[in-house]
Amino acid sequence: MQSDCSSRWRAAGALTVMVLGTAIAVAGTETATSAPGSGAAPTTGAAPQASAAQSRLKVKVGGLSADGRLPVSAAYCPPAKMDPARYNISPSVSWSRGPAGTRSYALIMTDLDVPKDLSLINKPGATITADTPRVPFIHWVLVDIPPSITRLRTGEESAGFVLKGKPFGPTDHGVRGANVYTFFYPKDSDLAGPRGGYDGPCPPHNDLVPHRYVTYVYALDVATLGLSGLFFGEDAQRAMQGHILASGEADASYSAAP
Repeated sequence: MQSDCSSRWRAAGALTVMVLGTAIAVAGTETATSAPGSGAAPTTGAAPQASAAQSRLKVKVGGLSADGRLPVSAAYCPPAKMDPARYNISPSVSWSRGPAGTRSYALIMTDLDVPKDLSLINKPGATITADTPRVPFIHWVLVDIPPSITRLRTGEESAGFVLKGKPFGPTDHGVRGANVYTFFYPKDSDLAGPRGGYDGPCPPHNDLVPHRYVTYVYALDVATLGLSGLFFGEDAQRAMQGHILASGEADASYSAAP
């Protein structure tokens, strides 16, 4: 049976390469970002970190295999046709309580291994090798998480695949930003729409390298980052600079290679 990952990438077509490729072209500087609420294609940037003198959070992603692989149920593009209610389910994430003065948390999940040349993705006859240049894509953005919350349950940020995406904005456990899939599809596609919160792995099936998915959690000294409307992980990263009391991360992997 044909991989749903392949069909999902084909649906994105040249628009994905054009829009995200433009973002990637400037991403090497790791300095440019889109303006909050601009709706412009986001660029990628380095994850902010607490200083060495600041405390670390212990972060855990649930449901991983013994070798640290995310389950198929967490994937945005499952390896075969599946009931939409059985995939793209957000994994549980828990973290240790932040230090005194913590007024909110922020969470960002990033795929560190997207090929910089998007035209290689699932290209017939092409193989994406370990030495292929890579760039990060952000899959999950949640900010203004109340300080009383130190765990997100399985499915809390995504209970399955939603055709036109989940809404961004306020929830009872934080404020959702938009992820990179927002720019995957042409506006007239059945799949077009803002992609708020979590949308999971969709690595190319011709990529020899399992992709690394890093979930970063930040303890912040502000109750809100002041982000609203359509904003992205890069906007959150910029807004939290100077407000990080502690941070931590958890690694996972996923591959669609046969």
